[in-house]
Amino acid sequence: MTDVIQEVPNITDVEVETPVLTVTPAAAAKIQELMQQRNIPDHALRVFVSGGGCSGLQYGMAFEAAPQEFDTLVETDGVRLVVDPTSLMYIGGANSDFVDSLMGGGFRIDNPNAVSSCGCGHSFRTKDQGTADSEAESTGGCSTCGSH
Repeated sequence: MTDVIQEVPNITDVEVETPVLTVTPAAAAKIQELMQQRNIPDHALRVFVSGGGCSGLQYGMAFEAAPQEFDTLVETDGVRLVVDPTSLMYIGGANSDFVDSLMGGGFRIDNPNAVSSCGCGHSFRTKDQGTADSEAESTGGCSTCGSH
């Protein structure tokens, strides 16, 4: 019998691809629940970024029947997520969670591309947007959620 020794690549030689977008099990369960309530079990959740909010950009989500031509499709934990190319530049590598607490709940996005965020987490700014602080950021006020 001959022993076969397989060369294992050095861990520094292995490239690890950053996921486009991830969701926690709690977020996936909530997405599935919402699709069942709306009787749209075959739809995907579009996660996007648009201008607005107190920090300059804001997150958005909407259900869609099918991805568009240049969308990135992510399937995880039984849900399909779609992201357009422009939004992907701002939220690539982000993680979405669903939080339910006495102080309010909802989807929260942990975005590694954000250099600052609004207190409610719905609005953010990236390093490419400049360094000028808005009044909302410097005072802690938020016109998006009105709670700060």
